[in-house]
Amino acid sequence: MVHKTKIYNWYICLVAAGCMVLMGYDASVFNSVQNSDNWREYFDLPKLRIRYMLGLMNTVYTVGGIITGWFLAGPLLGLSLNLITKLQVNLWQADYAGRRWAMGIGCFITCIATFMQCFPPASNPVPAFMAGRVLIGAGQALAIAAGPIYIGEVTPSYIRGLVMAFWQMFYSVGSFVAYWVNYAAGKHREKLGEWDWKMVVIFQLLLPIVIMSQLPFMPESPRWLVQRKNDVEGARKVLALVRDTDEEIDNELASIREAIQYEKEALDSGKRAYMTLVKDASVRKLLLTFLLNIGQQLTGQGTFNSYSSTIYQKIWSNGDTINLINALNATFGILFTLNATWTVDRFGRKFLLILGAVGMAICMLITALVGLQTPSSPEGAKTEPVGIAIVFLMFLFAFFYKPSWGATVWIYTAEVFPMNVRAQAVGMCSQMQGVANTIFQQFFPIFYENEGLKSFFFFMTCNVFLAFFVWFLIPETKKVPLEEMDTLFGGASHVQKGAAMLHELKGIDDVEDGKGDNKEIEVAATERVPAKV
Repeated sequence: MVHKTKIYNWYICLVAAGCMVLMGYDASVFNSVQNSDNWREYFDLPKLRIRYMLGLMNTVYTVGGIITGWFLAGPLLGLSLNLITKLQVNLWQADYAGRRWAMGIGCFITCIATFMQCFPPASNPVPAFMAGRVLIGAGQALAIAAGPIYIGEVTPSYIRGLVMAFWQMFYSVGSFVAYWVNYAAGKHREKLGEWDWKMVVIFQLLLPIVIMSQLPFMPESPRWLVQRKNDVEGARKVLALVRDTDEEIDNELASIREAIQYEKEALDSGKRAYMTLVKDASVRKLLLTFLLNIGQQLTGQGTFNSYSSTIYQKIWSNGDTINLINALNATFGILFTLNATWTVDRFGRKFLLILGAVGMAICMLITALVGLQTPSSPEGAKTEPVGIAIVFLMFLFAFFYKPSWGATVWIYTAEVFPMNVRAQAVGMCSQMQGVANTIFQQFFPIFYENEGLKSFFFFMTCNVFLAFFVWFLIPETKKVPLEEMDTLFGGASHVQKGAAMLHELKGIDDVEDGKGDNKEIEVAATERVPAKV
């Protein structure tokens, strides 16, 4: 029989994972609407300007995300609500609302931005549409920084990878909804008129509203309660909702308190949380995680997800065919991501990342060769059999990408940082994807226009380098408790050090009275692990 705490644990985690639907939907929305003649006419985008404007419209989306993810997501994830009510808000003291409020604010901003994109003034629509793109990037940056942190902090370590696999799957769910709505709207384009693209944009309201309606029924992260409010009993009540036994609750609560005590005393957290990211030896993992998140975009998936319609237009002139291919790709993307749920905690993060990079490199190589070595029409178009082969290879590419560099990069990013810098670090790392995406989204339309499928050799080479990068530099984190991550990167155990500090602060470290010493406390902390069900 499934315990009720597991059901509740999955419920709150899936709501948090829903934040990724926002990102998946929006990335696919832009790819969808650019295939609509009505959209191009509404924004007055002639063919001579369209490749430049497409790159620019994608770029401004990431600007809002980068600024928010780097400088606002971390503080907002930490700020204390009582400081807000007293009008003593200092964004850089990181003490505000926690994970739930960040998700809620991100969803609310996304709703506002959706209306701006859907109803820009017809006389001059581009500025309003771009402003909406900036805002939607900002809203999503808040939500996608908070979501994986929340999931990582409320799930036990032995199923953390399984639960976080649904994070990336929900990206595919967002794409699935966007592409099928676009396909249905495209089939009734004459009847709908300009609503053929507005219908696709306005559907982005659905998930943010659902998420905001569920947030009041979700508890705050127990780690945040201990760190920001020193609410040990509140954290215990939350853990009682998501853990099966008193032993699990006591062990985890003790580990949280010990790790946070060490981070407060030894790592000088709080006002200098951003400086702490580069002070502690283990926290220098930030650079590796930066590269891992940049690598996610170097695989080619992000660029392909935004411009697959442009690529397929070289093969098919029928927009409905392109819409159907995109919708099927999103559908299979959900199934492919599910592979992470049974592989990430069984084979580990490194295995999936290396296998995924090698598989994607092979797919990119074969795709380029198929496209370059087959005859083209005088207009440069490929025959339909060649097009079908390229589509199959792109689906195979997604098969390798989704459970590896899609799901696993998010899992890894959300779990490796200590509590005192987790909000700042995850916000910054997730937006390194935005930095890389900004560059590629801007130049890829021109790059592809000039080089065609030769551009795929670039992504093939990147995937080869990524496989070597993971093999030599990325440590395995499978089933490692959050509070013990730092030891993998050459740092001290925050649990052991914090146990000694708490021992000393309580005045019980008295060897003469026979009550034990710090060494005994450190051994106890090392041996304490959450009970498995």
